[in-house]
Amino acid sequence: MFHKIKGVTPLPDFILSVQFSEGVTKHYDMKSLFDKYPMFAPLKSHPELYYSASVDTGGYGIVWNDDIDIACDELFVNSIE
Repeated sequence: MFHKIKGVTPLPDFILSVQFSEGVTKHYDMKSLFDKYPMFAPLKSHPELYYSASVDTGGYGIVWNDDIDIACDELFVNSIE
């Protein structure tokens, strides 16, 4: 099943509250990404960047800038309702 994102709210402790188009809201913990993928490190060291998260055009993921994004399927599968 293909999922689309309707909205995102960055919460403290690097948890994203993600609202999906089918009406489900899930929480995604980003902390494990900081060690695995260096591209996410700026989010940890620059809180203002982390809190600038937005839904990309079409609802296919979350973006912060041209270098940092995360796909909607990753968010849906690896988050907690």
